[in-house]
Amino acid sequence: MRLFSYKVARDFGFAPNPFFGYCTLANCMTQIRRTANLGDWIAGIGSQSNKLNEKLIYAMKVSETLTFDEYFNDERFQRKKPKQGLSLRQAFGDNIYYNVIPGEFAEQLDSHHSLSRGLLNGRNIRKDTSVNRVLISEKFLYWGDQAIEVPELFRAYNGYDIVNQRQGHKCRFPEALPREFEVWMNSFELSTAE
Repeated sequence: MRLFSYKVARDFGFAPNPFFGYCTLANCMTQIRRTANLGDWIAGIGSQSNKLNEKLIYAMKVSETLTFDEYFNDERFQRKKPKQGLSLRQAFGDNIYYNVIPGEFAEQLDSHHSLSRGLLNGRNIRKDTSVNRVLISEKFLYWGDQAIEVPELFRAYNGYDIVNQRQGHKCRFPEALPREFEVWMNSFELSTAE
């Protein structure tokens, strides 16, 4: 088991998308989506730009991975397709890509990663679909703008700090740290798939 931590610059419920019984990471964070395995934890830490600097916005334990087409067509995730003009949960759906051939072709629904009026955003399509992998979590915690303090244990764990001070992510921690993080997460009531 590993722990990936990264700085969440903007949190709209798009990446991650913690709605409708699952927490999903389907866009952005290509390196994490490429390398995270089942059972790994992902921790999203706030930034100065969202006034949640060094606080834990969410944590998810990876329980499944799907390709974009599998995600797009899976009955469980139809509610995660964006519907503009409705609630924020629906407008910021992350289930937006289909017919994905990495580096060649992908269709994109009108979404947070589109241009205005639903026009395709080639830059976001190329970046997001460069890794044809969606991370799914059935066990997660999401605090959003009510983010919580990261305990000192994880700020100074044998010289390691899970809070990332730069862009990108961290995942090189002592083997015991992810287990300690999981114990901490299990002390909360984890959200579980409906």
